[in-house]
Amino acid sequence: MARRVVVALLGPVAWAPPGIDPVAWRTALADDVVDLLTTLNGVDPAVAVTSADRWLADAVLWPGTTVYEVPEPTVDAVLAAVVGDGRGGGGYDQAVVIAGDAPDLPGLIIGKLLRPLTSRPVAVAPAEGSVGLLGLAMRLPVPEWLPAVDLDTARPAAVRAAAPRPGDLAVTSAWHRLRGPADLARLNPALDGWDTTRALLAGVGRPG
Repeated sequence: MARRVVVALLGPVAWAPPGIDPVAWRTALADDVVDLLTTLNGVDPAVAVTSADRWLADAVLWPGTTVYEVPEPTVDAVLAAVVGDGRGGGGYDQAVVIAGDAPDLPGLIIGKLLRPLTSRPVAVAPAEGSVGLLGLAMRLPVPEWLPAVDLDTARPAAVRAAAPRPGDLAVTSAWHRLRGPADLARLNPALDGWDTTRALLAGVGRPG
């Protein structure tokens, strides 16, 4: 069976709902994403943070979760850390990097990101309702043709344009990230999980 790692990139969060402390908001998003990773079968959960944000990883980690300290919060830096990790990162066959601001993300979406890797080297999940990506999955080692990917701005078409063949990239199901006021309406109260974010929003009178 392929060895897989799913890394939540806990990068900067530029927005918080009115009435909510930005640090509390960022911590809640990270907490719910990390909680999701711990429920996934057949993958190793991990988080990536800069040294300045190590406090955030320490606040939300479950025992046994790997922490990658990266020089900058980018996909390239995360992949370099995974591949070069002396604790066994070089032994992973597949890696997924997801944004740390999707607290109600279902595990099924990550499964859909991994599924195409049986026949394609790279898969991306778009960010629903905005530019950017929710996440990116690939077979390791990282394909040489893969361009630098910014989860906040990348578009699937740009990644596909860099591939030797259009079929080398799979585009899977989109999911929303919480990057602005309009994204709050996309949260699904019927989904299990995202308890920390849900409680924080309920405290300022928002539905969920």
